[in-house]
Amino acid sequence: TPMIINIAGIDVHVEGEADAEPIVMVHGWPDTYRLWDAQVESLRAKYRCIRFTLPGFDATQPRRLYTVDEVTGFIRQVVLQLSPQKKVTLLLHDWGCMYGYEFTMRNPTLVARIVGVDIGDAHTLLRALSTRDKVYVVAYQMWLALAWKLRGRLGEWMTLKMARLLGSRLDPRLIRSQMNYPYYLAVFGGQQSFSRQTQPFKPACPMLYVYGQRKLVMFQATAWTDWLATQPGSRVVAFDTGHWVTLQQPERFNQVMGEWLAATSASA
Repeated sequence: TPMIINIAGIDVHVEGEADAEPIVMVHGWPDTYRLWDAQVESLRAKYRCIRFTLPGFDATQPRRLYTVDEVTGFIRQVVLQLSPQKKVTLLLHDWGCMYGYEFTMRNPTLVARIVGVDIGDAHTLLRALSTRDKVYVVAYQMWLALAWKLRGRLGEWMTLKMARLLGSRLDPRLIRSQMNYPYYLAVFGGQQSFSRQTQPFKPACPMLYVYGQRKLVMFQATAWTDWLATQPGSRVVAFDTGHWVTLQQPERFNQVMGEWLAATSASA
């Protein structure tokens, strides 16, 4: 039976045996903990699945900016409270990758391995993007940042419009402009912006990186995936999907991830 444990005012959903290997799942924009339903279904017999909706992404949560320090600090609280003895595996998508990667760089001894979906290291990516791609990325990030600032009916409309344009699979009734604070911090964050608050991501642990190829822009630099593919225990797999790989090809994703987890668990 799923357990719900409240940590720092946020519901954390836990499924699977207490002594099984823990997998902490962090979603991105504009999603909730339900993004991982198909993965939990596939994993909970062998692993302990731990997931939550990001701070501020739930309409019942306060609408405010959460800094990189706060979000990575919250992930640390979850890990220390629910897996005090064992290192965790991280399963990450979109902004969850940004937060999960930074959490790993700050807490390398807490992480055994990582599954990253569709967002690679942002620092190498920014250097590799073409001018056209940069314009595209800045345009949608600016749009969502402004929607966060404007709030109200216009902010909600702008957010929903962009979610549809980018191919979001979430129930539109759950999509709110308050979920846009990562974009606001990325564009207008100053000292608190992601570029100032995060470091280049080069994991020392094994990593499976999965990405969709049917997109206008790739969210990882080839130099980074080439480097990652040479690391012990690490793998890079391209899927014929858009950005939401786990929702578009859940069976294949679960199979690739399951095989990789089984192959790397002994060395984790």
